[in-house]
Amino acid sequence: MTSRSPDAVNTPFLDKVTDPADLRSMSVDDLCALADELREDTIRTVSKTGGHLGSSLGVVELTVAIHTVFDTPKDKLIWDVGHQCYPHKILTGRRDRMHTLRQAGGLSGFTKRSESVYDPFGAGHSTTAISAGLGFAAARDLGGDEGDVICVVGDGAMSGGMAYEAMNNSGALDKRLFVILNDNDMSISPPVGAFSKHLSRLCMQRPVQDAKAIAKEVVAHFPQPLREGVDAAKDAIKGLMIGGTLFEQLGFSYVGPVDGHDLPHLLKVLKTVRDRADGPVLVHVQTTKGKGYHPAETADDKCHGVTQFDLVTGKQYKSNGTAPSFTKVFAEALVDEAARDESIVAITAAMPAGTGLDAFAERFPERCFDVGIAEQHAVTFAAGLAAAGLKPFCAIYSTFLQRGYDQVVHDVVLQGLPVRFALDRAGLVGADGPTHAGAFDVGYLANLPGIVVMAAADEAELAHMVATAAAYDDGPIAFRYPRGEGTGVTRPEHGQPLTIGKGRIVKQGRRIALLSLGTRLGECLKAAEELDARGLSTTVADARFAKPLDHALITDLVRDHDLVITIEEGATGGFGALVLHYLAGEGLLDGDVRIRSMTLPDVFVAHASMTAMYEAAGLNAGSIVETALGALDVADTVTPERRENLIALA
Repeated sequence: MTSRSPDAVNTPFLDKVTDPADLRSMSVDDLCALADELREDTIRTVSKTGGHLGSSLGVVELTVAIHTVFDTPKDKLIWDVGHQCYPHKILTGRRDRMHTLRQAGGLSGFTKRSESVYDPFGAGHSTTAISAGLGFAAARDLGGDEGDVICVVGDGAMSGGMAYEAMNNSGALDKRLFVILNDNDMSISPPVGAFSKHLSRLCMQRPVQDAKAIAKEVVAHFPQPLREGVDAAKDAIKGLMIGGTLFEQLGFSYVGPVDGHDLPHLLKVLKTVRDRADGPVLVHVQTTKGKGYHPAETADDKCHGVTQFDLVTGKQYKSNGTAPSFTKVFAEALVDEAARDESIVAITAAMPAGTGLDAFAERFPERCFDVGIAEQHAVTFAAGLAAAGLKPFCAIYSTFLQRGYDQVVHDVVLQGLPVRFALDRAGLVGADGPTHAGAFDVGYLANLPGIVVMAAADEAELAHMVATAAAYDDGPIAFRYPRGEGTGVTRPEHGQPLTIGKGRIVKQGRRIALLSLGTRLGECLKAAEELDARGLSTTVADARFAKPLDHALITDLVRDHDLVITIEEGATGGFGALVLHYLAGEGLLDGDVRIRSMTLPDVFVAHASMTAMYEAAGLNAGSIVETALGALDVADTVTPERRENLIALA
């Protein structure tokens, strides 16, 4: 293939592509040139928008090959997670909108059914593609839409149990299905586990196709009694040579490993399997994450997720903010606690950098466990550690812990085990959008008997909550905190355990009470300033705990104020609902006090900047003021612009 600089602007072949059908009339040489242009276009786009660069660069040739060989969208192409789908979007009629990637009102950073007919299944979480693909294949054979089904799955995603469940079922059903294993030896962080080692062994040996032929030849020379078990003998010979493949044991025909950047060879392999397959086939493709862009190829994370960056140097344009991220605060607080308590251990599900546990692993490598993209296993593994007397901190994004919810209920909470759940990315998350937003954890955790649920309002509170969790041995405990920079408050040298179930008054007033859970506290203080200026004396309280509630604090607020508003960075059915349930049970709703609950709207909030998302969701200072004035009948405060925002969200 040719090699051109990322700032090249002449892209004649790519300009000719309006949809994948245009690829099928091109020569192999033209397709190779097109792949170079596609890589340059992807780099140029992400330099302006930010996003998932390295994974997309690694599948450029593979994307071109799939769309050339298969008849998309009649043939269904399903990307696992979707981190690597940018070249796919460019080739499927969305090139002119790539400048809107991950921006408000623009293209999603993942595949999205409502965005294009070329996205038959939405993604955002890992390990779903084979299950969904088998569903499409089964529906096809029952008279549904015709066409082949192609699932592109990263090697990191194969550490999740759902992938094996799907492969096991695929082998049993024996449906024609193509699974392309994108083996780049790197998901978000280096892969872990026995499966990664299995792939490495396969790649170090001779091709499986050759091994089969050799096995057949060797068996022909066996004595006659052994020829009666010829199939078993062939399997034994192959096993001796390369250890066999897990995929074949699950019922897949295995092809590979194949060089994922050799486009002519990729085209031949995919055409062959397309023409000959009569059941499930796994094509093992080796790629390089960040391929073709030196800054990405040499970065530790292969530029998995980047902000805007300089095309020539690859240097990312970082925020000028001086406050540390909440993730960093958590990591430093946990390291501090672990330095003073050898029983503290940490668990992550393939996200050591994302959760901040890379710092913990560097300091305490034998006490940090990366279990791969396997949240269910992570939770029960943590339960076992707790049952054995250790203090496990299970650090998982709020939205990803949903995948281990059954384990939270049965393996942790039901047994009263003191697992500490650190829930990063609580609330809205910006450009990653609704698939990564932590909107539901208060609701899905606080309804469980015996669990403690906390939410940090700022960096100091987060440090205290880490200390609280470390000291708490009476059962499961969870604390949530958002993505991004902190508020800039001074952090204590060491966190101090909080009294379980006790909130705090941050500002004392008389008429209105704002009861906040989480980092909307800053917006509550801003709102209180404006309300005070209007002559409406306002109290601001930080609940700290969604469970157990601070009943005394809530009772005092209701009895001493004309209006109480709860504010939270979560969906309906969370903190506000718990407060209302308590008040109703105590008969405290029968008086003159007015109660309002402010939550995220009952929609999946589309991606944008976090500031814009919270404004549209009605959880900023201005919206709090509007709610307070409206509740007191001071004015009609639902402006036309606010109504338009709410309509747009829906």
